[in-house]
Amino acid sequence: MNPQDDVLVLGGGHNGLVCACYLASAGKRVRILERRSIVGGAAVTEEFHPGFRNSTASYTVGLLDPGIIRDLRLHEHGLRIVPRPMANFLPLPNGQSLSIHNDESDTARELARFSPRDAEALSDFRAMIREVGDVVLRQMHRPPPNVGGGLRDWVRAAQAGNDVTRLGMRRQLQLADLFLVPIADLLQSWFENPHIQAAFAFDAVVGNHASLHAPCTAYGLLHHALGEIAGRKGVWGHAIGGMGAITQAMLAQARELGVIVETGAEVVEVAVEAGRAQGAVLADGSVRRAKTIAANLAPKLLYLELIDSSELDADFRGRIERTRTESAVLRMNVALSELPEFSCKPGAGIQDHHGAGIVIAPTLDYMENAYLDARRGDWSEHPVIELLIPSTVDGTLAPEGRHVASLFCQHFPRHRDWQQGREDAADTVFAAVDRVAPNFSRSVIARQILTPADIEQRFRLPGGDIFHGAHTPGQLWSNRPVMGHAAYRGPIAGLYHCGAGAHPGGGVSGIPGRNAAREILRDLRKRGRIRRG
Repeated sequence: MNPQDDVLVLGGGHNGLVCACYLASAGKRVRILERRSIVGGAAVTEEFHPGFRNSTASYTVGLLDPGIIRDLRLHEHGLRIVPRPMANFLPLPNGQSLSIHNDESDTARELARFSPRDAEALSDFRAMIREVGDVVLRQMHRPPPNVGGGLRDWVRAAQAGNDVTRLGMRRQLQLADLFLVPIADLLQSWFENPHIQAAFAFDAVVGNHASLHAPCTAYGLLHHALGEIAGRKGVWGHAIGGMGAITQAMLAQARELGVIVETGAEVVEVAVEAGRAQGAVLADGSVRRAKTIAANLAPKLLYLELIDSSELDADFRGRIERTRTESAVLRMNVALSELPEFSCKPGAGIQDHHGAGIVIAPTLDYMENAYLDARRGDWSEHPVIELLIPSTVDGTLAPEGRHVASLFCQHFPRHRDWQQGREDAADTVFAAVDRVAPNFSRSVIARQILTPADIEQRFRLPGGDIFHGAHTPGQLWSNRPVMGHAAYRGPIAGLYHCGAGAHPGGGVSGIPGRNAAREILRDLRKRGRIRRG
């Protein structure tokens, strides 16, 4: 049996690595147990065709916290992030296109081609996102108040309330809108042009299997606007070498701090003795013991598959069972012999729009119909697609003169028979791209298809949910993963949540891992004082 560690981290995804690094830097003995042969979770870079590498699942960076980059010395460990040359590019019908730039004045000039009124509204809209976003970002870096907790939780609630009241009444109402109203209603109240509405709606749709007219769908827009690259707010980009470059830099720091990392170590049970988590049982029957367990796992996986139901309160287990988990995402990586040539932007060679998030979703109605197709039990015949070509800025991913593309596609529901439908679904996506870039399909050398079932199996994400649980108010802040257990502590003593299923949720930010580490260290210090007393 292994010597007892201070902390076992279950799952070597980016949040698990972040949590491990902060714990180890505080002098704790930490061991990571990772099921796959490589660490990184969904933020990995893999070869999917000879000579072609790409970010397998998570595919773009913007939310990675600057403080974590600094504390974990990620740039010193080789991480390099470059911004997209252009934020988003929407090919439109009738040979038109709409570009959203990183610079606000450039975007305003572009919007004015479609609606002078919308161009004028842009500045206040962006200011609203920034000011409300600053308040939300402060809450992201704090543990949420835990319902049923003590004085510290009342203080946290008061801090959040004070932050909100400083906004002023107009912004307070807009904050409420961003959390509670349908994304369609929000954008139609700000902008009149349907293509401009669609351009801003996309961030609310990413990984969110819901109608644009459903309440509480506007939050996704805010969540994806909170990131930054090199001090530039709201800008997204690429990690050179793919998303795996982020987690490999984290791994280098973890090893430098003395963290033990075991790969091929599949956890099949969390060992609970006398009401306390004491270790992890692996698939080979061996056991790893520790004083504390930090689970970088989706809550549904942790509590419904790895912990005996007799150890859990029936109400808690029922709430976990009812957690909404489905992103309805079809994810593809494609090797290309040449760049897509868009009918609306003819011209040879790499252009700025090739480095953008290329969004195929020209109107809110188009997006809603894609969702309704899936609700009727099939996949979207005209899917919502984001196409990225990271090889336009990163020559490490493909042979010279060739390219790789990431396709993130919705809505493709989990409950289908994907063994039979995977190739047809991929063909549907390719047909949608061909309608705006006629050379796309004939330029494809190879394609890797990840259905929702593949995402669930490969990355252990229940329902294929990229966020470990939907980003709705009922599953955010003090409700994440469930009310009463929001401050990173599970219902079993010694068990903590450090993954995307904890506050503040999904996206490659690292914030859940860092916040959880701070709470674990707080509790370990408290236990040490009690023992000494």
